[in-house]
Amino acid sequence: MSTKAMPSQSVKPPLLNQPFNHWPQTAEEVLASAANIIAERYVKKDAYTNPQATKDFLTYKLGGYEREVFAVMLLDNQHQLLEFKELFFGTLDAASVYPREVVKAVLAVNAAAVIFAHNHPSGESEPSTADKNITKRLTDALALIDVRVLDHIVVGRTPVSFAERGLL
Repeated sequence: MSTKAMPSQSVKPPLLNQPFNHWPQTAEEVLASAANIIAERYVKKDAYTNPQATKDFLTYKLGGYEREVFAVMLLDNQHQLLEFKELFFGTLDAASVYPREVVKAVLAVNAAAVIFAHNHPSGESEPSTADKNITKRLTDALALIDVRVLDHIVVGRTPVSFAERGLL
C-alpha cells in the first residue's frame, strides 16, 4: 500500500456570477418553467383549440400575479402559438384594455387567430360585465381585419372559458 496521495481530479469552479444550481429559484420561475413545458408539448399538436390545454397554459402564466394582467395568445392559421404577450397591467381588480394596442400586436406577428386571457387575483373566475364588454369590443375590432377570437379565459381558482360557456 502506498502512502502517496492520489492525484485529485480537478473540478472547475463555477464561472463568476453564474449560480451552481440550474433549478428555478422562485415560485414565479417554477410556474414560468411549467408554462414553457406545456407550450413546448402542445404547440406542435394544435392543442390551443383544446380548452383544457389552453387553461392549463394560462393558469401557469397568469395565476401567480397579484394584480390584473391582460394577455393575448397570438396564433397562426393552424392555431399554433406564435407569441404569448402580456399587454396590459392593472390594479388588484381592474386593467384598462385598449383595442388599438391589441390590433397592433396581432398585426406585428401576422396572427390569424387569438385567445385572450386575464387573471382575477381575488381567485373569483366568474366573468364580469366589463370582461364581456371588452371581449365584444375586441372581437368586433379584430373581425375588421379577419382575425378570429377563439376564446377568452379568465384565470382564477378555476379558469373559465368564454367559448365553453357560449359567451363568444
